[in-house]
Amino acid sequence: MQKGGGMKKYTRVYSDEIGETHFEDVEIDLVSVDFAPPAPALNLSVFTEAKNFGFVNAPPSWYGDWHPTPKRQVFVYISGKIEARVSDGEVRVFGPGSVTLLEDTTGKGHTSRVVGDEEVLCVAVILPLHFSE
Repeated sequence: MQKGGGMKKYTRVYSDEIGETHFEDVEIDLVSVDFAPPAPALNLSVFTEAKNFGFVNAPPSWYGDWHPTPKRQVFVYISGKIEARVSDGEVRVFGPGSVTLLEDTTGKGHTSRVVGDEEVLCVAVILPLHFSE
């Protein structure tokens, strides 16, 4: 493996010790790897164990009031836009190409709503409850 892939970012949603939820910007290191020879090298991150994946679709005007995430999961946004609010008051909008790691399985949770007239389509990847090192 050689260096050369650079850094990419995703957003983490998590609960602190007192149940408040927050956003955190996380950078991941990508390394150039001969992943699928004879194709040229690709830039890869470290792989994380996953349990299942599926597609999530939310129609325009969908709104989810305060709720924790039901499972530790990654959302990869394909189309549409979601506005999310965490309990510390911060609001962010996620659209195509955005990635969020939802880990607020306890505490106050977050709100989510579709922004605009386009439905939202995401890939949800279910992760184990805790990192296995």
